[in-house]
Amino acid sequence: MRREDKKDDASLFQRVVLKNAAPYHYLKVCLVLENESIKPSAVELKQFMITGLKNLFGEVGAALNFDLLKYDEDTLVSLLRVPSRGLVRLWSSLTLLGFYRNQACAFRVLQVSPYLLSLSGNSRELKLD
Repeated sequence: MRREDKKDDASLFQRVVLKNAAPYHYLKVCLVLENESIKPSAVELKQFMITGLKNLFGEVGAALNFDLLKYDEDTLVSLLRVPSRGLVRLWSSLTLLGFYRNQACAFRVLQVSPYLLSLSGNSRELKLD
């Protein structure tokens, strides 16, 4: 193949890289409590998360605009939507929360994705017939 042919082939292809193309990221998290009889409401859970942001990042961190899209009080699993630029701040503040109403607790991040549809299923829990 001649050098001119290689040059023509290279001009046909263009590499496109998108960084942070999605405006939001979605997190599926579970709150694990030492005392399982305590069940926070959706409002209490979001306030607890805001408190974690405030403790770690101050008033500016607490101003992060995230949404609690879905919350199951029985399993304590919630679905959060956060702007992509605030994902690391929210995730780190959830990781460092250790006590809820003087009881040991921990947030477990189950899934993270820039696409909400990808959180609808989990290949680790897939059962084939």
